[in-house]
Amino acid sequence: MNQNSLNVFEQLESEVRSYVRSFPTVFTKAQGHKMWDKDGKEYLDFFAGAGALNYGHNDPNMKQKLVDYITNDGITHSLDMASEAKGDFLEQFNEVILKPRGFDYKVMFPGPTGTNTVESALKLARKVTGRTNVISFTNGFHGMTIGALSVTGNSFKRKGAGIPLTNVSTMPYDDFGSDNLDTVEYLERFLENNGSGVDTPAAIILETVQGEGGINAARFEWIKKVESICKRFGILLIIDDVQAGVGRTGTFFSFEPAGIEPDIVCLSKSIGGYGLPLALTLIKPKYDMFAPGEHNGTFRGNNLAFVAATESLNYWKDDSFEKSIKAKAEKVTTFLENLVKKYPEIKGEIRGRGLMQGIASEVEGLSEKVAEESFKRGLIMETAGANDEVFKLFPPLTIDDESLEKGLAIIEESIKTLVKDKELVTS
Repeated sequence: MNQNSLNVFEQLESEVRSYVRSFPTVFTKAQGHKMWDKDGKEYLDFFAGAGALNYGHNDPNMKQKLVDYITNDGITHSLDMASEAKGDFLEQFNEVILKPRGFDYKVMFPGPTGTNTVESALKLARKVTGRTNVISFTNGFHGMTIGALSVTGNSFKRKGAGIPLTNVSTMPYDDFGSDNLDTVEYLERFLENNGSGVDTPAAIILETVQGEGGINAARFEWIKKVESICKRFGILLIIDDVQAGVGRTGTFFSFEPAGIEPDIVCLSKSIGGYGLPLALTLIKPKYDMFAPGEHNGTFRGNNLAFVAATESLNYWKDDSFEKSIKAKAEKVTTFLENLVKKYPEIKGEIRGRGLMQGIASEVEGLSEKVAEESFKRGLIMETAGANDEVFKLFPPLTIDDESLEKGLAIIEESIKTLVKDKELVTS
């Protein structure tokens, strides 16, 4: 490939490509929280593979495990046959993650992506209950295949389906609409009233912090009330922790602080540790009702991902890693609070929790411009929300304090530049 231009991508790759447009350079190397392009320019990564690289790029311990496994001719592909790598992962995941939290789940490998685990969760909920309807929430994002897309709120992405997306009722997420709207009570009334037009669903699916939908964080009491509604009406609660899980919000599972125990949990992205494709569907044993082969996939036996994922769980063997995430998250929150006060022109609102935070701006196009200016200064980050109104901070959880502060300084410098240009902040 000619490393000196992006022409090969413009000429040969589909128009559907997106991130290459936001980050117009050719990347050649990555390590930890840094990336380098063909010209040797260094970038701080506040994107982390959209949450797939919580442990950063090329974690040295995971890399060594992978190298050793490959050079020893370890099994790479095995469908769902028993392999040593898969067995090691299952044991470690149970001992390090599930048991200490008092969770009892069967682990299903539905295929390698986030949308795979959502599809399997929806299918299973419908099989278990015999019902077809599912309730999702405004601004939710659950994947790009037809079933997952049906419970996704973004109209642009939904139109890409090309067919009607049915058997789903959308309810208002926490704090959606007016401040006077109790969205849990709203949901409950629809389920209680036989004239509401909403059938009792097989499942309710939600993200505790909506990633692509705008870094909207539901209150813990709201989440708890949704769980109680599910129990009252015999509805399965599915938590989509594909992006918010694996430590991104401060705890391994994003729902832990709410004190709930979902019926089904969807995990992908950083569960693979190294950025390798892997997805899990965690199922309460009494709902583990798929017949052998009733849901399957060619690449559900990604043994390289099992190797890296097993090694990644060493971060969670004590509480030191979790404490470090929370300390960094507090630093980010303080920075964002000061930013909103210091630059009222951006009309900003802080959203999210943990190392999944951002600022929503009422100024049209501002968040995209902040991301663009930051990229010029050597920082990679993206936007979120129905109208890309949020610029979001997703650094690797392993980033050191000095680099975190350097990245925050770049963001402030970018905003300072935009504020000086009156035309850029005119709504």
